[in-house]
Amino acid sequence: MTEIKRLFDFPYYQLENAPLEKSLVTKVNGKWEALSTREYLDKANAVSRGLLRLGIKPNDKIAIISSSNRTEWNVMDIGILQTGAQNVPIYPTISENDYEYVLNHSEAIYCFVSDKEVLDKLNSIRNNTALKGVYCFDEISGCDNWKEILELGKDESNQEEVENRKNGVDENDLATLIYTSGTTGRPKGVMLTHKNIVSDVLLSSDRVPFEFGKFVALSFLPVCHIFERMILYLYQYYSVEIHFAESIDKISDNLKEVKPHVITAVPRLLEKVYDKIIAKGSTVGGIKQKMFFWAVELGLEYEPYGANGWWYETQLSLARKLVFSKWKEGLGGRIELIVSGSAALQSRLARVFAAAGIPVMEGYGLTETSPVIAVNDQRNKGFKIGTVGKVLKNVEVKIAEDGEILTKGPNLMKGYYKDKEKTAEAINEDGYFHTGDIGELDAEGFLKITDRKKEMFKTSGGKYVAPQIIENQMKQSRFIDELMVIGEGEKMPAALIQPNFEFLREWAHRKNIEIGPSNKDLVENEQVKERIQEEIDFYNQKFGSWEKVKRFELTPDVWSIEGEHLTPTMKLKRRNIIKLYQKLYDNIYER
Repeated sequence: MTEIKRLFDFPYYQLENAPLEKSLVTKVNGKWEALSTREYLDKANAVSRGLLRLGIKPNDKIAIISSSNRTEWNVMDIGILQTGAQNVPIYPTISENDYEYVLNHSEAIYCFVSDKEVLDKLNSIRNNTALKGVYCFDEISGCDNWKEILELGKDESNQEEVENRKNGVDENDLATLIYTSGTTGRPKGVMLTHKNIVSDVLLSSDRVPFEFGKFVALSFLPVCHIFERMILYLYQYYSVEIHFAESIDKISDNLKEVKPHVITAVPRLLEKVYDKIIAKGSTVGGIKQKMFFWAVELGLEYEPYGANGWWYETQLSLARKLVFSKWKEGLGGRIELIVSGSAALQSRLARVFAAAGIPVMEGYGLTETSPVIAVNDQRNKGFKIGTVGKVLKNVEVKIAEDGEILTKGPNLMKGYYKDKEKTAEAINEDGYFHTGDIGELDAEGFLKITDRKKEMFKTSGGKYVAPQIIENQMKQSRFIDELMVIGEGEKMPAALIQPNFEFLREWAHRKNIEIGPSNKDLVENEQVKERIQEEIDFYNQKFGSWEKVKRFELTPDVWSIEGEHLTPTMKLKRRNIIKLYQKLYDNIYER
């Protein structure tokens, strides 16, 4: 039996234990096309043979830039790793300058891209890199196609060389360089070994209720991020059928077509799903609407393991039958688990989705920890709302005197590529990694994240403010889409807010408030400002006087990755946001 020590061992393990007819499935020209486990490995081996004929040596770097998750990405990944080379995934949405930086810093010699948009971006800086060749997954005139590598590897006469390369790869060897989407400065290249990621997959496998060969997954979070990539290896370990969503826009259709048992998500996406459900429920009218909001109110009171007593559970059973079953249908009808990561999940979402029979298991980790450090598990009382679950077995966590979470374990990175100084800053002499997050471990061993150490700030009055706690509370408002608390060195905390434009327009229509067609008209409307103020006043009640948001300004733009408001993992680019809205910032503090 295959012992899993290297990342490319996962598909071989699947082949031996529970081979699938549909291991990897992608929609091509409107039709779902599947590779069986056997075909997946045959193609990966053809890639390895082709790469060897291109002259790829151990420790060479090959970049992949894909704007969607797809079968080709995974075939290339295994094909690259089997040669002893390293896969360098790059976020498609970063700037051309960052493409250039990552390709040069990693010394990538080949690059595989998904489509014309990425190719055009790459071509604008290609002459400034050491790339020997670029291949595209889509058929694009003027660009070599990845099938040329498969064709090059068709002749199996060098398969023995592939086997020798595979045997020469040790679990402690570097597998990948993942460049962090830093909120400031240049991205850092995180060095993850085969052992780092394999150990994290196997330790996390204890926390998911999968049956071998019985589950179907829909994958849509960027695979260039370690969260989704690790999950894809986990799916392969459990012989989960992996379907790749066409795009974020088509997730709703793809969910209904694929009917997955499991998906991964980021809180931002779950917030949008919830807002859409609420918006739809608000329009049905009559008894149906009353029943809908009765179920939602019930869901917002949810506690796991029957803690609310038999009467609550009786009502919940009825609500699941009459209302929540329709939520499940919207997600395909078979959903059993959503794994959430990358940012803090609002407790209300964890409650209402669990009440609906769609449990969201929140986890926690960083690129540097491959990524999972802790994750909730609905079984064996391993689920606690407001926490990121219990720490994985064999992973250590301790809380420093200043509240920072420190961790070490087999999943901890080798270091930052070509940066001993930053590595030494991040990992102390005892081998503990400084996560930069503030948190606490409760008496039952559940880990709770309270803030980012770097994001906490002091007002001019010397009081500390933890912005994330305030932001997560206030973003529960249906009127608020994005919010950033500001006030470092200032006399008071304040906020820059991107309202929920869609919901606000619906609200204005209901109230017979006439507003012009643009977002600018909306954010400048006095009645809108007054209504947002009511929301701020409501949530301010939960905080001390020094933490309350005293003033705010509304922004007319939808905050996005492209607009430089958010990182590719949907975190706030705080310095950028202040720079973009400097006038509004100055207005708040009367400059």
